[in-house]
Order: sequence, then C-alpha cells, then structure tokens
Amino acid sequence: MKDLYSFDKDEAGLDESYAKMYDAYNRIFSRCGLVYRAVEADPGAIGGSGSHEFMVTAATGEASIAFCSGCHYAANTEKAEGKPSVGISQGVLENEIEKVLTPGVRTIADLSRFLTVAATEIFKTVVYEAVYSDHVENVVVVIRGDQDINEIKLKNHLDCLHLLMATDDTIFKFTGTQAGFVGPVGLSQVRLILDPTAAAMEEGVSGANEKDYHFRHVRPDRDLGSFETVDIRTVQPGDFCPHCSRPMDIARGIEVGHIFKLGKKYSEALEAVFLDENGKEQTMIMGCYGIGVTRTIAAAIEQNHDDQGIIWPVPIAPFHVIVVPISSKDPQHREYAERLYDALNEAGIETILDDRNERPGVKFKDADLLGIPLRVTVGRKTVEEEIYELRVRKTGQDLALSLPQLLSEIKRIVEPDQ
Repeated sequence: MKDLYSFDKDEAGLDESYAKMYDAYNRIFSRCGLVYRAVEADPGAIGGSGSHEFMVTAATGEASIAFCSGCHYAANTEKAEGKPSVGISQGVLENEIEKVLTPGVRTIADLSRFLTVAATEIFKTVVYEAVYSDHVENVVVVIRGDQDINEIKLKNHLDCLHLLMATDDTIFKFTGTQAGFVGPVGLSQVRLILDPTAAAMEEGVSGANEKDYHFRHVRPDRDLGSFETVDIRTVQPGDFCPHCSRPMDIARGIEVGHIFKLGKKYSEALEAVFLDENGKEQTMIMGCYGIGVTRTIAAAIEQNHDDQGIIWPVPIAPFHVIVVPISSKDPQHREYAERLYDALNEAGIETILDDRNERPGVKFKDADLLGIPLRVTVGRKTVEEEIYELRVRKTGQDLALSLPQLLSEIKRIVEPDQ
C-alpha cells in the first residue's frame, strides 16, 4: 500500500485536500491505462463522513458497483441508492386482512407459486440481532419480496457493533413461530424497519407469525403500527438513478484505491491538536488516502489479457519492446538485434532482448505470454533489406518497417503525448 494522511484546521481545508487527492488518483489510474470508476463508498470500520473507492472494472472483481451513464453517478452497491425498476403493487384497499393456510410454504418463490401472487406483492421479513457494547437489540426488517436486504446499510443505520441473523430461539421468542412464517403484523418488543419498497406497498402477503400460515391483504398503514422507513435495499440492474432517473448498470470491480474524510475520529482519540491564530487549541481534521500498488498491477492484468497471456498497458509494462532475433546463433541476426536493442534503450524506450537459443515459435509464444506491448523480429529481411517486423501485442497488427519508420512508430505508441 501507498498511504497518505492530511491534517487540516477545518472542514474546508479537508475538502480541498480530499479534492486534490481525488484528482491525483484519477490522473494516476488514467495514466496507468486502466478502465476504472471512482465510486461513492461506505467507509466501513475506518469511519468518517465521506469516502470514494477507485474500482477497476473486471469480471473477477470482488465488489459490485452501480453506475449511471447519464449523470456519471457511481457507488459501491454497499452504499448505492436507486429506485426499483419494477413498480409498486397496487392492492384492493377494501379487503380486510385474511389468514390463509400455507402448509410447508416458507420461501418467497414457494409462496408466490402457492398463492399465485408476484414477489412484488409479498412482504419479505427478516429478524436480526443488533449487538451494541452494552446490550443486544432485536430488529425486524421488512422489504419487498423481489428485493434483497443490504446489511451494510442496515448496520450503518442501526450504528451497532455487529449485525447478526437472529437464532431460531430468538425468532420464536419474539414472534412465536419459525423462520419462513414471520411477518410484521402484531409484533411487540422489537424494532420494526421497513424499506421504502415495502412501506409503499398498498397491500400484500406476509407471514402470520404462526407455523403454516400467512396473511393476505396486509396494509402497512393499517396493520403494522409504528415503524421506521429506511433505505436498506441492494440496488439491482435497471434501477433508476437517484439523480437523473435513468436506468443504472451493475458491474464488478477490483478496488485499487480508497480515500476517506476521517474528520476528528482519530485526532480526538489521539489528542492531536494545534494552536490556531488566536492561540487556542483546536483538533486537527484528518483525511486518509491509499493506493494498492500491487493490486493495481494485478487489476491491470485482469483487465488486459487474452488466451495467449498478459497484454500490458504501455504506461506500466515492465518493458515497452522485446527484440527477437530469429536465430541467436546467426551472427548477423544477433548483431542487428543488439544494435537495435542499444538504439532503443538510448532513445529512452525500455527494451529487452531475447537472445536465447530457442526456436522462433517458442520466443514468440513467450513474448505473448509476458505481454510486452511491442515485439520486433529481426531476421533475413532485416539483414538483406533492413526491414524489421513490428507486432503490436494488443491488436495483433503486423507492420514491416525500415529502421527510421520503426523508431518513429515505436515512439508514437510508447510516447503518444510527446
């Protein structure tokens, strides 16, 4: 890791330091030739008032990110907000709540089939234990049946130390039934939280807190009493952006950088103070910024490879060019290859020479495997006509060039801005 910390006298100073590091990280990853996104993120255990992750998009990424191509909103799905693409189910408001027998029906999918209702018409109810330093609180969470609970959002809202799924004994103690038949109607001694997707349902199906029974025609405003409405859902592909209302996409990403607005969390604990212009002690305002150096290299490979091996982005390739003489035993091939190797290095082009006594096919395969951006082959045409064969690893393009043309083309690819 490369770590950096900022110390400012006020929030305005932190905002300025944070913006500078945000811009610097964007320039770094752009210059590395990576396809990435800076996304809003949950600070997690580090804490603070704001956080961004820099995510390299790759199918093997450990995290999911939601992003909008319209307004460039992007966030880790642990934090992302969005409006469901599926509309709110509309009930028949004059129906009274009705208990129905549902033997052995415990999952949303089974309940949907058994009662012939859509998942959007079902209240999904989950019981949690929120663990604090001095007590444990039981929490019942309700979300629409087609949605998933985001436990990071829930834990942040509860501000607890740990969030655990309730045990069977706890579920029975507070609901009188077992998981699969729990519902929000008639519960007491528990904290009840509804996601907006559930709170907006005019009516739906829920567990009846009795084994093998569910309720039909449950209405939050009529049947649930007091509850909190909190966004605790995980965004899904096609959800509408909270800023511009366009559909969002979901992608996998590898975290290569993370920046935090720490505020006073650590400086207060460490009594890190300074004297202001009036001679009064003030607590420092902190920021924290980190880049995963080796992670960035690994992410670049995940994003740039094919069946033959690595395809290094030019800015971070270990070498720009590999020079391959067809025969290292041939003195002329070797002489031309070494001369070119020296000329390229003297020109500031990082070059490696494959002077092994191997067949050309082996050398070409290894050059592809290593992923050096450019390969120059020195052979008979080089000796007889001074023509070099240049292959671009990324595109597979082959060019036959004279020495001046070769040097010009290599510099154009390696130093595009010069």
